[in-house]
Amino acid sequence: MILLCGIPSESPLARVQAHLDRMGVPVFWFNQRQSLHADLAFEVDYAGVRGLLRTGAAELRLEEVSGVYTRMMDEQLLPELCREPPDSPARQRAQATTIGLTIWMEVAPARVVNRASCMASNDSKPFQAQIIRRYGFHLPETLITNNPDEVVAFRARYGRVIFKSVSGLRSIVRELRDDDLPRLARVRACPVQFQERLEGLDVRVHVVGSEIFATAAYSASADYRYAVQDGLAARLAPYELNDDLAQRCLQLTSGLGLLFSGIDLKLAPDGRAYCFEVNCCPGYSYFEANTGQPIALALARLLAGQTDGR
Repeated sequence: MILLCGIPSESPLARVQAHLDRMGVPVFWFNQRQSLHADLAFEVDYAGVRGLLRTGAAELRLEEVSGVYTRMMDEQLLPELCREPPDSPARQRAQATTIGLTIWMEVAPARVVNRASCMASNDSKPFQAQIIRRYGFHLPETLITNNPDEVVAFRARYGRVIFKSVSGLRSIVRELRDDDLPRLARVRACPVQFQERLEGLDVRVHVVGSEIFATAAYSASADYRYAVQDGLAARLAPYELNDDLAQRCLQLTSGLGLLFSGIDLKLAPDGRAYCFEVNCCPGYSYFEANTGQPIALALARLLAGQTDGR
């Protein structure tokens, strides 16, 4: 039995379910939007991990689960809960179920894509960067600061500079331009990450177990994911990594304890491979839809135990 956790209509989850259905693999849903009507109980002892998840009239014995794919969001943002006060019984019930499932995934013997403890590195880009360096990747020159004067000096040194968030929250990468300088005082309220803007080819690498799907993104925008906002829509195409780089991507993913990752690379003209970050819960469907790469199928096969999950 494969347990899918999140919003069923979300494309990454829906694509995996479609493949599991075609493969004849049974699926049980924890629809997070119905978490108010869910019950969870489990215990851990010398005999293992046992428990029960009930959603409406459906029940799942947790010991029957062999694979889990989770893309649960912050329950505070769910439409059913976003207007609830923090101490409301409804919010507390939903939070207890979400936290309970997250804890169960940490100790369950199932293949979990991915456990929260393994995804935690992406909550701090500076911390994750130190791990990335261990696997032979280059890192762009970086400044994290809330001092506007340091930003000005950093830009003077490196010329073209981009900025983005320090945390794991998604942000749009932008180049620091002259008309941004009057707003620099705002960084005093929140440290921001600035990096030299590198030349080269953007490549997103999805690692699924022992399989690799690399995608080149051709765009003049600082953030090809949002290039359409600048009228510069990115062109995506499958890309073949050399053996050394592919092996490093596999080792980096494994080193972080992940079964599934999205690695953001910049391949510089001088041959150096820079790594910006490792996305631990990648929204792969954007890349699959534009290239036809069978990422969802590989993920379904991994969950079902039909491929090498290392």
